[in-house]
Amino acid sequence: MKENILIIGGGIAGLEAAAMLLRLGHSPIIIEKSDRLGGHVASWHKLFPDMTPAKDVVDRLTAEASGANIFLNTEISFVNKLTDSYNIMLSNGISIITKVILVTMGFSLFDAAKKEEYGYGVYDHVVTNRDLEQWFNGKDDPRIDNSAMNAVGFVHCVGSRDEKAKNSQCSKVCCITAVKQAIEVKQKFPDASVYCFYMDLRMFGKKFEDFYISAQRDYGIRFIRGRVSEVSENIEGRVVVKAEDTLSGKPLKVTLDLLVLMAGMVCGDSCTKVAGMIPLPVDSDGFLKSKDNIFDVMESPKEGIFYAGACTGPKTVPETLAEARAAALDIHLYINGLE
Repeated sequence: MKENILIIGGGIAGLEAAAMLLRLGHSPIIIEKSDRLGGHVASWHKLFPDMTPAKDVVDRLTAEASGANIFLNTEISFVNKLTDSYNIMLSNGISIITKVILVTMGFSLFDAAKKEEYGYGVYDHVVTNRDLEQWFNGKDDPRIDNSAMNAVGFVHCVGSRDEKAKNSQCSKVCCITAVKQAIEVKQKFPDASVYCFYMDLRMFGKKFEDFYISAQRDYGIRFIRGRVSEVSENIEGRVVVKAEDTLSGKPLKVTLDLLVLMAGMVCGDSCTKVAGMIPLPVDSDGFLKSKDNIFDVMESPKEGIFYAGACTGPKTVPETLAEARAAALDIHLYINGLE
């Protein structure tokens, strides 16, 4: 008899885990709160470092997981621990009993409006990385003017590595996302001046350093080490940014047509809400706490509950997919008493 395995979250981690579990002979059930699968990646345009269309990735994962039982527009209403299983009540009124839960609820982006000094929601031409990505993907945005894009700036680490924002951790993918988006801006507006304001560039992944070098060499993107000290708006409605170039030791002032804030990853409210129902421990960084951070990253401290993807911390797409496959195998071994 096939085991029902409840996967909470229909992003790329949930889809990849479901596909692997299907191949292993199980019956995964995906619960997704939104009206579509793919999570954040579904609204992205291209993925670093190969500029792979995000739609291609989501379409492939969705096709491979098509044998799963999928509930869209559905949330977890209640969790009751039974003797050797869990009774899960869904918002659509359906009750599911399962011995295994895989949490793949991913992340939320930091609310850039909380960093008032950058003017998000106040100045007309300040957007976030998500806003820009959706614009690349064809969504209209009145803050982004196609006809007048002569200078664009990116601010790294918005809501990350920031004690005041209550998030001291690095969000891992902001630097490389800024590089990718800066290149896309230059591809659309070859004559525009593009600036990236950063604290430290963390190009840790495969081909990331090459991508960064290409941004400078092939596209002329200027990387400025130093925090932005002031953002304002001039009489023409353009964004004025003041910063210090700490490498040259000189102050810098640039006037931009668009300022992009690289909002970092945080654990989402829906994820912490479900964690509170089970309950699952939350780590000091606000993400869900794994059994340990070496051998059992995909296991929770609770019997029968597993993790995959960014619910435990910032992850790249390849890392998320690898964790999903590993979690599926862990679940298979657990069900068969081989763990």
